[in-house]
Amino acid sequence: MKHLLVTFLLTCAPVLAFADDNAPDIDGIVSDHILPRFAMLSETSADLSHAAAQECRADAPELRAAYGAAFDAWIAASHLRFGPTEVDDRAFALAFWPDSRGATPRVLSDLIATEDPVAQGGETYSDVSIAARGFYALEFLLYDPGLSTTGNADYRCTLVRTITADIAATAAAILADWETRYADLLRTPRADGVYRTEQEALQEMFKAVTTGLQFTADTRLGRPLGTFERPRPLRAEARRSGRSARHVAISLASVEDLALRLATGNAALRERLGDQFARAQSRLEALDDPIFASVTAPQTRLKVEVIQQSVNEIRSTVSDRLGPKLGVDAGFNALDGD
Repeated sequence: MKHLLVTFLLTCAPVLAFADDNAPDIDGIVSDHILPRFAMLSETSADLSHAAAQECRADAPELRAAYGAAFDAWIAASHLRFGPTEVDDRAFALAFWPDSRGATPRVLSDLIATEDPVAQGGETYSDVSIAARGFYALEFLLYDPGLSTTGNADYRCTLVRTITADIAATAAAILADWETRYADLLRTPRADGVYRTEQEALQEMFKAVTTGLQFTADTRLGRPLGTFERPRPLRAEARRSGRSARHVAISLASVEDLALRLATGNAALRERLGDQFARAQSRLEALDDPIFASVTAPQTRLKVEVIQQSVNEIRSTVSDRLGPKLGVDAGFNALDGD
């Protein structure tokens, strides 16, 4: 676990000191938090597509490394679920999970079994089921013992290349929308705009923090935890590629950066949040369980529950102290879409 954030902490490092201004710097958040994450996603996704074009074998080290870097970049940006990521369901096209009905392996199996020509690439691939697109679909093709070896090898190769090209195109489209239009909508609210006031822009960012924390606590940690009587380790996110705990760590680091930027002007709140995030990360490292397999044993399960409690403590601080600072109503629901 100690190596989890070697790369991404360089770009996702928390901002621990601000000038004591009264309001968060929206322009700074756009320039230093949002745009760099989508630029990194676009760059690493292009590298992933290039790696697949060079070598498409599921066990190719260069392909798997490029996959990991691009997936890291998505997780670091995944809390920013508004604006360009929501156009044409782009976020789901990159990351269709949780998949409670097992649609991804089923759709991929059908494509491979019939050698559906849609995998030949081009814009037509965006018409396939969203379950067969993005990082989680690619994980099956690279790491699942069955799907990575089934059917015609040449067809699987073509499918890998098409999915990576689709990921790269989607990431590039998100970045282009941010750079050419949406960044300015956040920076300069106006009466006839998406954000009429700075308050509405800050509420959007606050929702990104709260939704990111809720997804980590309830889904990334909650799904494998299941219940005490029935733990669900096979429901852990990206377990085939051993990335479940890594995603928690990267997401927490990225959400922390945004939360601390929003907490500018309140040194005590920034310190409290910094301590809480550090505690959650420390407990995650100490767990040393990359796929949360330990949820099946009562003693080690408790450690995962404690990590979840740590994230929920951060959620409480964000709701009770950061929300009022930003003027967000205490009853604001992070997932209500408002």
